[in-house]
Amino acid sequence: MTEKWVEEAWSKVSEKVGRTSAKIGANFPHASIDGKYKLEAPHWWTAGFWPGLLWLLHRDSQDESLKGIAEECEAKLDKVITDYYKLDHDMGFMWTLTSLTNYKFTGNEDSKRRALLVATILLGRFNVNGNYIRAWNPWFEGNENSGWAIIDCMMNLPLLYWASEETGDPRFKNAAMKHADMVLEYFIREDGAVHHIVRFDSATGEHAENIGGQGYAPYSAWSRGTAWAIYGMALSYHYTGEERYLQASKRVAHFLLSHLPEDMVPHWDMRIPDDVPKYRDSSAGAIAASGLLLLGEKAGPVEGPLYRDGAVAMLKSLYENYGDWENEAEDGLILHGTGHYPENSNVDVPLIYGDYYFVEGLARLKGYDGLF
Repeated sequence: MTEKWVEEAWSKVSEKVGRTSAKIGANFPHASIDGKYKLEAPHWWTAGFWPGLLWLLHRDSQDESLKGIAEECEAKLDKVITDYYKLDHDMGFMWTLTSLTNYKFTGNEDSKRRALLVATILLGRFNVNGNYIRAWNPWFEGNENSGWAIIDCMMNLPLLYWASEETGDPRFKNAAMKHADMVLEYFIREDGAVHHIVRFDSATGEHAENIGGQGYAPYSAWSRGTAWAIYGMALSYHYTGEERYLQASKRVAHFLLSHLPEDMVPHWDMRIPDDVPKYRDSSAGAIAASGLLLLGEKAGPVEGPLYRDGAVAMLKSLYENYGDWENEAEDGLILHGTGHYPENSNVDVPLIYGDYYFVEGLARLKGYDGLF
């Protein structure tokens, strides 16, 4: 039986998105600034989260207007597929929550072809020297970052796993597993803390350095990266059954759960000096909660409740302490996210990926177990 607070939260989410969907439409919100979601270009990495959120709600309500907006967003992404200069590792985030979800729900063959084409392009970013999927493209002329891999990319691997299942071609899965094994070796530390960026020599594949990225320092503990690792490793276990991925997800989960403040929502980095502002990152909490729910399912009846209970406590705190429901002057659902503290970008604001994973977590607590 679904707990009362979950149904209450779902109702409030549905009511609010019913209002904001008419305002945002088939666009790509990222961070809410002064109460209004800033819209990004279709190629931005967060483009899948708004349509993905609409699909979550449509699955429950069968509201055709939400489905229509999600499909319009998917169509707008078509021009990005042919833009080599803007496509990067985050193709998984973008097309898993749009085309792949549409195909799973409706059997739309155009959506299936989009997802397979993008999976093929993502496979093309795999560097066999180093066994990693390259992260970003050059940020500016002369920028050389071809050796960079990031922890976030664990969440893009399911598109590759699915492509192997759909086509019977093992190349997609092989590359995904090699990337996941690289993460086990170079990203996840013995205590369960996680690097954001690891740089390799892209010609030889040799490890060059660890980079702090959106965390405080190379050896701190950026909370959103921790969440990506929990969820990403649990997903790799889901698709492969390889025990090493399950154990890695558990190790990172224990690190996160042991470093949470009293309200169960992590600071933006869990290993920072006392004189550094300890802003919360509600998005990290929402991502981690969804990952912990999956981990709880996979860990078995003895250990599973530990992870599920942690996830429920995190989601309940996000609802009760961070949610914004009746305020028509705020587009976001969950307050107090931190996008990129070192660059002072989108600090202490709602973030669309925080909203998405919060709603995904609620959906799982309501009994929806199909993975997007």
